Amino acid sequence: MANNSSLAVSCRQVTKTYGSGSAQVQALRGIDLEVYSGELMMLVGPSGCGKTTLISVIAGILNHDNGDCVVFDHDFNKMREKHRTRFRGQNIGFVFQAYNLFPTLTAAENACVPLVINGMSKRQAIKKAVGFLERVGLSDKLNRLPADLSGGQQQRVAIARAMVHNPRLIVCDEPTSALDHQTGHKIMELLREVAVGPTRALIVVTHDARIFEFADRIAKMDDGHIEKVVNSAKEL
Repeated sequence: MANNSSLAVSCRQVTKTYGSGSAQVQALRGIDLEVYSGELMMLVGPSGCGKTTLISVIAGILNHDNGDCVVFDHDFNKMREKHRTRFRGQNIGFVFQAYNLFPTLTAAENACVPLVINGMSKRQAIKKAVGFLERVGLSDKLNRLPADLSGGQQQRVAIARAMVHNPRLIVCDEPTSALDHQTGHKIMELLREVAVGPTRALIVVTHDARIFEFADRIAKMDDGHIEKVVNSAKEL
């Protein structure tokens, strides 16, 4: 992990509330979190504690209500929407828990979407996406639609899509949930290789204790708070 002077993500007293009145749910209750360049940070905690909301705020998918969330010196809440969308498209890869693949696009076409959005020709984009799909073990599924893929295969397409445009920050929501132990470890090794470097960072939300060993640090969440940040699962 890089030294503490190289912050990739800085959250200060970040709050997020859904709904209003009696239906109001306070998902984030003053989150303080720092993620350094070169680091793989894992977020763990019970379902409903705010993990997915937090990474959605960090990735610029959700607006937070109060506090500061700065990613590579950019505060999403202070950006115009056009700038925000462009910054996110160039710098952030997101692996959604529900995969969010386009049902009418092949695996290769789904994986190349970030490249096309960033202006690369479709032909070049597919060629680069094929390389990443091969790295996640899907060289024989390039032209398959999502409906023809298993859950684990769809998950690997989503992971290839998150990595293909060489983002500085990759955020993953349960990236190994549909994978067997061996495949999960291979994916985590690939994510570390691609996403963790002196100018990059990786944040992984997981319930999968089998992959805790890949973390540089682990942040434990509960009820919208970061309870503690530790260096290994033994300290949880």
